[in-house]
Amino acid sequence: MTRTLVSAVAAVVVAAAVSACGLVVFGVVSWPAFSSSNVLRAVTTVGQVLTLAVIAVSVWLVRRRRAARTATLLSWAGLSGFVTVSLGLPLAATKLYLHGVSVDQEFRTQYLTRLTDSAALRDMNYADIPPFYPAGWFWLGGRAADLLGLDGWEAFKPYSICSLAVAAVLALVLWTQLVRRDLAIVAATVTAVVTVTFASPEPYSAVVILLTPPALVLAWGALHRRGHRGGWAAVVGTGLFLGLAATFYTLFLGWTAFTVVLMALVAAAFAIRRDGTWRAALAPAVRLVVIAVISGLVALIVWTPYLLAALRGEPADSGTAMHYLPASGAGVPLPMIDFSLTGAMCLLGTVWLVVRATTSRRAAALGIGVLAVYAWYLLSMTATAAGSTLLAFRLEPMLVALLGVAAVFGFVEFSHWIVLATSDNSRVRVALVVVASLCLVSFAQNIPQFLAGDIAVAYSDTDGDGERGDRKPPGAASYYPDVDAALTEQLGRPRDEIVVLTTDTTFLSYYPYFGFQALTSHYANPLAQFRERAEVIEQWTELDSPDALVAALDDAPWRAPDAFVLREDADGYTLRLTEDVYPNDPNVRRYTVTFPKEVFDDPRFTVSDTGPFVVVTRNS
Repeated sequence: MTRTLVSAVAAVVVAAAVSACGLVVFGVVSWPAFSSSNVLRAVTTVGQVLTLAVIAVSVWLVRRRRAARTATLLSWAGLSGFVTVSLGLPLAATKLYLHGVSVDQEFRTQYLTRLTDSAALRDMNYADIPPFYPAGWFWLGGRAADLLGLDGWEAFKPYSICSLAVAAVLALVLWTQLVRRDLAIVAATVTAVVTVTFASPEPYSAVVILLTPPALVLAWGALHRRGHRGGWAAVVGTGLFLGLAATFYTLFLGWTAFTVVLMALVAAAFAIRRDGTWRAALAPAVRLVVIAVISGLVALIVWTPYLLAALRGEPADSGTAMHYLPASGAGVPLPMIDFSLTGAMCLLGTVWLVVRATTSRRAAALGIGVLAVYAWYLLSMTATAAGSTLLAFRLEPMLVALLGVAAVFGFVEFSHWIVLATSDNSRVRVALVVVASLCLVSFAQNIPQFLAGDIAVAYSDTDGDGERGDRKPPGAASYYPDVDAALTEQLGRPRDEIVVLTTDTTFLSYYPYFGFQALTSHYANPLAQFRERAEVIEQWTELDSPDALVAALDDAPWRAPDAFVLREDADGYTLRLTEDVYPNDPNVRRYTVTFPKEVFDDPRFTVSDTGPFVVVTRNS
């Protein structure tokens, strides 16, 4: 246990150093935009081939039982380098991460900006309420950004890439405790390739995906044991993993907990069948309870403030976070029948899981994970009848990752059979390794192409410095520094003491002001009462005098705006609000409300024009 912890710490240091150094080097060169040139794509491919070669050398050293420490360091450096190259080079000419600051990435950047400004657990948008969205990944990033003197938005890209690189290497450390070292390196590499391809736009969930395959094998070892002794380190490890999921991503907590409970039920059934008594189910049940206690204690690190508020009975909405059903969530994913390299990989993994389901602990663990994904999909589609979902579509990258790892084990075993069938012909062995290597390189070099849409947005969005990565004229966000200057000058208070009503919420991603209303209800804190706030805003726009508006602001059930950042049209000053229209897809309806100009024509307000924005501050 101690040796594993030491290895994990060393791996984190190596991965963080490799990733940080790589990003610094990438940033020194003046690259052309990825969206307008193939230069970055070409350099990325070179970097991927080199880092995969380093990983191959580490596997060769392990197989030859030579230079064990060198092999370990090479595997850590190669794996973290691969993640850094695959994401860092395509984004080298922009300061923004995948998908820029658009849609979901907007609120994620806002959260990191909030926790960079202060270590206190506060809601990403609303003042005076505890966070509902798990703060773990964002808090760590915010502390790192603060230490390095970076703004939250500026730290989002390097922190996302570094955290993925570190998680990939931590997964490798965990795999080495479960399978032989060379197999662990290959399994961790394939998981990293698949996760970067399919899950990297949402980095905090991708971190959990990277760790899930070995964590499921660990959990199965904790719950399914022939005796009542031993395996408690696995129990603790499983509890810590579930706790990590709870602090990083609520959906994956739900699914992983569901999977571990399913494992416990299967383990109990096997124990009863083996011992012939119901008492045999007690051992996995006790272990499950211990796992739940450990994970619950870890989860309380970030969930305590919200739970205390809920226990105090603070007013809250039911929330609409689960109100989303895209086409990909209306059917079960079957990647193993796709005519593609991904499909072939998933098919190989599926075959191995079926063939080895009852004879391999790894196959059993991964197989239960796959079944749990499909069960979650069916439960999610069933939940639509009750007016909600379980957001099962977000588990598709998890499914591909599980099948990808299974494909590694399947390839090794099936290749061994082929070699035996050919009288242990060394040329056959070499041919199989070459074919597998070519497939891996082919898959890896297509990562930038698969992420091309997200990369394009990173170059087309205007960053916090008012620039675009593709060097084209910036958008309205280029005026945000002027808006910020107007607010701080007119109000004379720190940003985190000012509440702003605006629907240009990207502004709040760059500067740590609190917002009176969030972008949509789906990521709004239930304690904020999104729908009621929208109704109050509409009532304010119907007022016809400054006195009425001031009185309404003073009587608001929440902390009222200190400032308004609006747009101007012929009828007045406008805001674009949203409402949940689930089960429709899209699930958001946007509508415009307008403040009459005369309600701000009063000494109690200061009105100034800043580019396309109208900045209104309330004078004390």
